[in-house]
Amino acid sequence: MEPVELSAEGLLLRAWQPEDAMVIHRACQDPLIQRWTNIPVPYLPEHATLLINRLAPEGWRTGTSALFGVFEPMTEVLLGAHGLVHLDQAAGVAEMGTWTVPWARNRRVAERATRAVARWALDVLDLRQLVWRVELGNHVSRLVAERVGFVFDAPARGLIVGRNHDLSDGWRGTLRPGEIRSAPTPWLAPDGPGARRAKVFSAPQPRVPAGAATLRALAIADIEPMILACSDPMSVQWTNVAVPFTHAEAEASVRVFAPRRWARGEGAVFAIADGTDRFAGRIDLHISWEDPLIGSIGFLVSPEARGLGLATAAVRALCEWGFAALGLARIEWQAHTGNDASLRVAQKAGFTSEGTHRAGSEQRGERRDAWCAALLPADLG
Repeated sequence: MEPVELSAEGLLLRAWQPEDAMVIHRACQDPLIQRWTNIPVPYLPEHATLLINRLAPEGWRTGTSALFGVFEPMTEVLLGAHGLVHLDQAAGVAEMGTWTVPWARNRRVAERATRAVARWALDVLDLRQLVWRVELGNHVSRLVAERVGFVFDAPARGLIVGRNHDLSDGWRGTLRPGEIRSAPTPWLAPDGPGARRAKVFSAPQPRVPAGAATLRALAIADIEPMILACSDPMSVQWTNVAVPFTHAEAEASVRVFAPRRWARGEGAVFAIADGTDRFAGRIDLHISWEDPLIGSIGFLVSPEARGLGLATAAVRALCEWGFAALGLARIEWQAHTGNDASLRVAQKAGFTSEGTHRAGSEQRGERRDAWCAALLPADLG
């Protein structure tokens, strides 16, 4: 297969040339490129030379890959890299890969290049399917693919093999002939909720001011106070904490459950930290699978921190963040009937009661009636 040149979407895509080595080396010092791709680290000048002189030409010659540099058409300033890997023309499948240089981000370069390469691969090479694999947490990469038309499966365990042969969970998307979008859907457009969430969940979990408290990511130092809080009789009575709540349960919350929820973009688990940044409780926001504009909250406060208004401030702050950062349209609260303390918090935070759901919640294998309420952005005043 001979190298081709693509001029589309306001970009020039061409095979790598010897004079590109220096700028490739410069681009590949970028922490984000190193974090989300399998380029060698440290990336040395000889790695760029190997790519240009051997790896890329061999891929074109054997028809097993098609690697492009992405450039400004007039100046040929490097904007990124794109191409097909694991190309099997007999089977009609290939995988796509891309990165964008730091100085060209926020210009939708990857999206435009993906659309151009996808059209060439499906229309000219007559491939039947393109595959996009992305590690959990790289929401910007997934957004690029979805804007072009890729359809993603649920997260898969061990989908991504890292440079050190470690396995990471990831998403797998596919694109077939006739599925390329000329423009993103409103959800995925630059001002759409999907784009806003991709930016939020691709970054580290923020610290959210909440009156006298702060909402922050769970930390190792929270394990012991979390055990005490979750073993308290009121916590056992009114929440779904495991009984007994062991050190392993607390450690899994900090190391696995909370980071995984953030990486998947399914919501957030925050510690409620007091004025000295000590653990005073936990509050969760979960995004509905059925309707991604709806969220739900749950919270638990340590016994020594109850009655100080921290829960109300935390609920209010988390809801404000959910509406502003995630574009939620509705946040729901639910508690077992009789949980008057949780009801008071919800009411003070502005929630409107919507009645009782008979057998509407589950607690350790048993169905229980649940009070329900909801908060809308307009309710915040």
